[in-house]
Amino acid sequence: MADDARADTATIAQEVIALWPEGPPTKGKDLVEVSYLQPALDGTQITILRNVSEPTLTVFRPSGQANGVGVIVAPGGGWRILAWEHEGVDVAEWLAARGYTAFLLKYRVAATPDDPAEFAASMARVSAPLAERRKASEAPKAIENLLRDDSTNFGRKISIEDGRRALAIVRERAATWGVDPDRIGMMGFSAGAFLTIDVALSGDGGLAFVAPIYGGGAAGRPIPADAPPLFTCIAQDDRLLFRVVEGLYRDWSEADRPSEIHVFRRGGHGFGMVKQGAPVDGWIDLLGAWLADLGFK
Repeated sequence: MADDARADTATIAQEVIALWPEGPPTKGKDLVEVSYLQPALDGTQITILRNVSEPTLTVFRPSGQANGVGVIVAPGGGWRILAWEHEGVDVAEWLAARGYTAFLLKYRVAATPDDPAEFAASMARVSAPLAERRKASEAPKAIENLLRDDSTNFGRKISIEDGRRALAIVRERAATWGVDPDRIGMMGFSAGAFLTIDVALSGDGGLAFVAPIYGGGAAGRPIPADAPPLFTCIAQDDRLLFRVVEGLYRDWSEADRPSEIHVFRRGGHGFGMVKQGAPVDGWIDLLGAWLADLGFK
């Protein structure tokens, strides 16, 4: 892991909105946010955020003709970091280039050590059990079987608060951005995918579609009769979450809700917008076709 460093990312964002100007309902530690660079699956350097304690929405307005559809984008990172670039900025820019208004969610995460070396060591300890090689038959079927520490569970709790708040803000101010309040969806990656499903099943309603990418699970919660259409994808060699995602698709399908899943032979975990020269690279085009088929184009 690279040493902490301030990383600048060029975007077409036009507005940044604080989620909780008066403070969030659940108060965590006051942290100093850090941006650093980390190698992606293809070896390129990508921007990662950690110690996020001031959540925001960054608005990416369409670069051309707007289609009136809003999409909240939640990066992943195990509730400890945010994969800000390849699961956030790059996705928001892809959406904006195709007429969508994207809202990139910077949600709060669990605290990590300030010192870069201590942080790297702590991440290695957390990641080691999750990175174990498993047979398909041994792959976990629920993320809750892996979330055993208080810090991660706290990170998930506060992320849900931020996700629900983000949806409320986008819905309340939809007209400001030229978005139809009935055409707001949410997508997320890994931990952000679980956040997407947590918001969808929170009882708030209001999501027109959900796209949890390599993550997300209902954890036994009932799928509402009006649950939004679901798109998901996963790589079969992602032995951490591919059974979890298959279960999510099954839950949605058995509830007779519109659902689509793509399982790629390889791609690993956390591919996002990184190109690996493999079929998994086309996942976002499949998402675009799915949105268009639903009339969200």
